[in-house]
Amino acid sequence: MLIIILALLAAYLLGSIPTALWVGRTFFNLADIREHGSGNAGATNTFRVLGKKAGTFVLLFDAFKGFAAAYFLPNFLLSQGLIVPESLFYYRLACGVLAVVGHIFPVFAQFRGGKGVATILGMMLAIAPATVGVALLVFLAVLGTTRYVSLSSMTAGVAFAFLQLLPPFRPANPLQVWFGFLLAAMLIYTHRANIGRLRAGTESRVPLWGKR
Repeated sequence: MLIIILALLAAYLLGSIPTALWVGRTFFNLADIREHGSGNAGATNTFRVLGKKAGTFVLLFDAFKGFAAAYFLPNFLLSQGLIVPESLFYYRLACGVLAVVGHIFPVFAQFRGGKGVATILGMMLAIAPATVGVALLVFLAVLGTTRYVSLSSMTAGVAFAFLQLLPPFRPANPLQVWFGFLLAAMLIYTHRANIGRLRAGTESRVPLWGKR
């Protein structure tokens, strides 16, 4: 039981790594990226403030946090005989959610993190890779058309939820369907300020073809 608790704690701490904050400080001499742009410590604001290369790195690493927590930690518990195969899915959910919570409320950054989109992406990639692949195509299509990351993220989240209702993507565990809709609702809720700016026409677009 102690090792399981430590694994869950590790998932939260992994998610708490403030990638955008540390990249800004280490490579750009930027004290706190949350004082610039949208005030967010996530990949989208990194794209806006620090450019394409930094934003891409933050996006990939934040996604890795979710994937590592939801995939490697439960697999380790299973390999040690600490959990049974039937419970693997639930531990993937638990570890992934804790990583997302860590990203949004990071203990290493005064509990002020990002919105969790990239970390959710990595988490769900460990749980439902095929469905995530199609949702990612939706994200890229909307982003390429509008250059609004917020709109692309919300659209992809909703697409993921509804894709699970289709036979090719229907999961074996019905809880995953409910969880998908919960994630979509959470994405919309955490982007409520972005929704206001989208309606007002003041939402920032990310550069797709810049030099940085």
